[in-house]
Amino acid sequence: MSFWSNLIGYQLVWFAAVIGAGRGTPWPGTIAAALFVAWQLSMPGRAREWRLVVAAVVAGGLVDGGLAGSDLAVYAAAQPALPPGGAPLWILALWSAFALTLAQSLSVLRRRAWLAPLLGAVGAPLAYLGAARGWQAVTFAAPIWPAVLALAIGWAVALTLLARLAQRMQGGDDAVTAPVLRRER
Repeated sequence: MSFWSNLIGYQLVWFAAVIGAGRGTPWPGTIAAALFVAWQLSMPGRAREWRLVVAAVVAGGLVDGGLAGSDLAVYAAAQPALPPGGAPLWILALWSAFALTLAQSLSVLRRRAWLAPLLGAVGAPLAYLGAARGWQAVTFAAPIWPAVLALAIGWAVALTLLARLAQRMQGGDDAVTAPVLRRER
């Protein structure tokens, strides 16, 4: 059950953040992420994952703050931002919620090191393009390829490091795995 609640919970946070930002307000996503993070960290054995949340927010500040600072991307609901002119609060909140998928719905990334950079390089740009085209939560400078390339590289590196941190926090074992992926003997 925790696999599915984690997966669905994160998707709800993503939609709240992207739709809210697209409508000019950072608060739906920020509040949804705060509730999701509090809920996930309150579960037995998960409190220590706060370090993963902090690492993800720092990574998000670098990746999305770098995009904003270089004018490759303009975020809707860009204020408040940390630091001013950097990554908007709603996207940092989204990074914090994403971090808590690494021990549950994305736990496969801890076991297959090659998958984290691939998912980061392909999945993240697609998610940003969906947020841009579907809800105008972000706008990319023309031509779009430098922003997509920066996202692919930034997310490939960030997700690889976050997956390794998640693996180290779990002691390198797979104690928390998705029931769908685990084979009972």
